[in-house]
Amino acid sequence: MAEETAIFAGGCFWCMVQPFEEYPGVKSVVSGYTGGHVADPTYAQVSSGLTGHTEAVKITFDPAVLPYQKLVDIYWQVADPTDAMGQFQDRGDNYRPVIYVNSPAQRQVAEASKKALAASGKFTKPIVTTIEDAQPFYAAEGYHQDFYKKNPLRYAMEESGGRAEYQKKYWGRG
Repeated sequence: MAEETAIFAGGCFWCMVQPFEEYPGVKSVVSGYTGGHVADPTYAQVSSGLTGHTEAVKITFDPAVLPYQKLVDIYWQVADPTDAMGQFQDRGDNYRPVIYVNSPAQRQVAEASKKALAASGKFTKPIVTTIEDAQPFYAAEGYHQDFYKKNPLRYAMEESGGRAEYQKKYWGRG
């Protein structure tokens, strides 16, 4: 069984774990940082906005069970592709929406999906999510992992910052 990885940035990484973990074929979802210029950054460094990193999730999955295309489809439903300067209540460059691709095949899927979403008319604003080559991924500190399980009340407050309303408005769920 071959495993692959997918990396998505879509605002607070706490809110990006559960939507992907729910699917068969997902082996793990790790919260972390990528896309910056500082090796092994801390949460405080990334939060400062000075490292160039985004908060992201790295998903290890079995493509025979869950194709990469399905992960991209899930991503569009949990991250607002029209907001380049953050996601929901989380503002700043470190919360920008990015699909980090690991291969030409992933790039092709992501680009085609983005083009189809833009052509769908679902959004009145342009799709600004960038598609970038994967960079080194650094796992976040332990207390950030599985945050929704460890801190359900705080997670619920984070989720109430607009993500659920977005999902309901555009995707009929949430």
